[in-house]
Amino acid sequence: MALFDVPGWAVPATPVAEQPNRLTKKRKRPSVDGVHAAEINLEKLVKKLKDGTPGRDGEGRSTDTSNVPGTSKSKQRKSKKKEKANRTEERKQTISLPKPLKPVDRTSIELPLTKRFELKHERKESSSPYHSILGRKSVEADGSGLTPLQQGMKQSLDGARFRIINESLYKSNSHTAHQLMRDDPKMFEEYHVGFRHQVQSWPTNPVDHYTSALSNYPPRTIIVDLGCGDGALAKLLIPKGLIVMAFDFVSDGAFVVEADICRRLPLPGSEGSEGETSFGEGHIVDVAICALSLMGTNWPNCLKEAWRVLVPNGELKIAEVASRFTNVEDFQTLVGSIGFKLISTDVTNTHFTLFEFRKVSRKWKNEKEWAKILSKGNILKPCEYKRR
Repeated sequence: MALFDVPGWAVPATPVAEQPNRLTKKRKRPSVDGVHAAEINLEKLVKKLKDGTPGRDGEGRSTDTSNVPGTSKSKQRKSKKKEKANRTEERKQTISLPKPLKPVDRTSIELPLTKRFELKHERKESSSPYHSILGRKSVEADGSGLTPLQQGMKQSLDGARFRIINESLYKSNSHTAHQLMRDDPKMFEEYHVGFRHQVQSWPTNPVDHYTSALSNYPPRTIIVDLGCGDGALAKLLIPKGLIVMAFDFVSDGAFVVEADICRRLPLPGSEGSEGETSFGEGHIVDVAICALSLMGTNWPNCLKEAWRVLVPNGELKIAEVASRFTNVEDFQTLVGSIGFKLISTDVTNTHFTLFEFRKVSRKWKNEKEWAKILSKGNILKPCEYKRR
């Protein structure tokens, strides 16, 4: 009896061949013996050789001759590789090079570029508005050598600079202002550049007024200009035979002598003797001029120095901005306490008030008495400008 003989079941005597798995794509090689496999491979090789498809010979060498040196296919392959390398190199060089610029008409831009360079070069080399550059137009204080637009901008800058310096001089004492001018001499020059520009808008210039008035004085009259600026009065009166000694914070090496007019003038003269009423001694000056020069907070000291150097009955002429006076009578009283007698007051000018004083004898004063008098500098207000 067969094993597992069950009614209704039948098992074939030979085993059923295993069916391939339909779900997998892997092809199973037929299991054949070695001789049969060699025959199959040989048939395939012969077939490939007939079709021209490269394969391998019986000893396992490749039958593909495309890579064999000297063959036409090898040469073609090398040629293609070389061409491809050359194209790659050309593309790299093209990418690394800058794009060519568009052609430009140089004649249309050469002149503006030249002017721009010259102006920049002039600003570097020029140390002041009066500096001349060899072979070029110099940028003068009046703006010559500049375009109308540049002249207008320069005047605005000069005016702003003048207002800043002017206001600082009014609000500081003479010692501080003197030190500022010593540290930066260009400040003095910039101030007077702006001052000359401002004078052009005045109905009259006090310097012109005093030039005309003093021109009729006898020759050899000794005049001292306190706070002379650029020495305009001396330059105009000395050729007429008058002796003009001009003092200000900065010397020009010719007409102007450096001095702090509110501390000590380098001129002879004395305050007199203690307990006496006198004109003092050693004085030589006939006329003292203060044309818009009572600027510092200690300006009364300037009038004290003017009294010291003036001869008996010597003249003191003062021109000051009308808007600075809080009270004209208080100003006249202060000047009188220093040792002067009022001769005349001229308020006809819309911008300035003109005063004429004469030196009179006075009683000697101690330091405490002087401190009380000289502390009244607030009678004159500083010149202030509206912020723009």
